[in-house]
Amino acid sequence: MLKSGIGLCLEGLPIIFIVALATIVFALLGWKVVAVVGLIATLFVLNFFRDPERVVPQEPGLAVAPADGKVVKIEKMMDPFSGQERTAICIFMNVFNVHVNRSPVAGQVVGIKYFPGKFFNASLDKASRDNERNAISIKDKDGRFWTVVQIAGLIARRIVCWTEQGDSLKRGERLGMIKFGSRVDLYLPDGYEPMVKVNDKVFAGQSIVASLKAKN
Repeated sequence: MLKSGIGLCLEGLPIIFIVALATIVFALLGWKVVAVVGLIATLFVLNFFRDPERVVPQEPGLAVAPADGKVVKIEKMMDPFSGQERTAICIFMNVFNVHVNRSPVAGQVVGIKYFPGKFFNASLDKASRDNERNAISIKDKDGRFWTVVQIAGLIARRIVCWTEQGDSLKRGERLGMIKFGSRVDLYLPDGYEPMVKVNDKVFAGQSIVASLKAKN
């Protein structure tokens, strides 16, 4: 599993190195305009592959955001693992968001399914069923099942999953990323309710997006 130790996602280091090296070469050759373009590109990839540490809430009965971005949808949708309708929280990531995805809860990875597909704008409803996506099923300590779905978008062309079936994850632990704009859907188990609303901005591993329903 690739992790960050320098505030950057290690997955992006080869790209950052190549773009930065090309920029230096352009500058040494005196190609000022191209060098400026290269510098802008270098700053862009540095920003895209940033991976800051997060303060993960430790209180029981909570789930944190699996991705940075804006909540674009909260409603019943068909869970790709159970085949049943469950409440889903859909988070859209633009190219300026941190793109490292994190586990919403502590638990064990009990299944991973990859679905080939198209590359529609990830903010559209049909992206959840038609786009290329990777679904991760997590069983928490109470036996509840959570589904995290990484969805490729219009620009994103590569989904990266760092976890494997059988892995034990901590709440907020890194589990993958999606390159250059995308979306993550989180399917809640029975007994949990959303704590966010549409258009809210959330941060992976830090923002509380769902909590255990209070008992009457």
